[in-house]
Amino acid sequence: MESAFKQSYKSPPSEMTALSVYNVGHQKCTPRYQWGPGVRNHYLIHYVVSGRGVYETRGRRYALRAGDAFLALPDTEITYYADESDPWEYVWVGFAGNDALPILQCTDFTPDSPVVHPRNGPEFRAAVQRVYEMRGAEFLHAVRMTGALYGALALLMRRENPERVGSAAEQYVRKAETYIAHHYALPLTVTDVAAYVGIDRTHLYAVFKQTTGLSPKEYLTDYRLRRACALLLEPALSVTAVANSVGFENSLYFSKVFRKHMGLSPSEYRARRSAESQRTREGR
Repeated sequence: MESAFKQSYKSPPSEMTALSVYNVGHQKCTPRYQWGPGVRNHYLIHYVVSGRGVYETRGRRYALRAGDAFLALPDTEITYYADESDPWEYVWVGFAGNDALPILQCTDFTPDSPVVHPRNGPEFRAAVQRVYEMRGAEFLHAVRMTGALYGALALLMRRENPERVGSAAEQYVRKAETYIAHHYALPLTVTDVAAYVGIDRTHLYAVFKQTTGLSPKEYLTDYRLRRACALLLEPALSVTAVANSVGFENSLYFSKVFRKHMGLSPSEYRARRSAESQRTREGR
């Protein structure tokens, strides 16, 4: 068996707001090597070069092998680990920015289908390697890495226009989701979202329920709470700071909503996740 190795690069904070690389790398894992459970504050795509492994997210478990790719969404809990007898080797790239979601919506990745088998997987692997080769701490390197990232993501996009465009309802929902992703930290209302999309509240409610199964208000609350879960992993942030950061101006109301949806208070959630993380580190 080939010896395990890891090559990775984490980018410093970037001035690139449309799209920027957070991290990129290449790893041949040891048997049962695991990351998680945990959340990321950015999008993350892994492409499996060889071997096998498992990806778990949103209550589902996916067995993967060479040629598969999986997507991790921001602020969504994930776990992935290598097979015991045939541990996987993969390349990955993490990224965020205003262009990230619109681009991903033109791929076969969806929240309910986070695993795909790209038709041009080897090209995507090479493109991710180019992102890694462009690494560096200067702004010039950030621009080069972002350029290479656009090229990598373009390889995953569908070419068929009708599929990409989708129905009018789907377009409204995608536009609303993008607006929420960029403005959830503000005192945002459903009326604000409807005005941006260009339809009234009643129509927005109907297309959201039809497409996502949630009302716009439920979606906004769920998005804010998922972001709050990620921020609560930062011990330096108080619960009040987390509440303010995700659009709740009243920390007591934030705690009430959090407990209603998560089954425990923000402080209890933080303590539980901290204990789980400690057990994971001690078990390795």
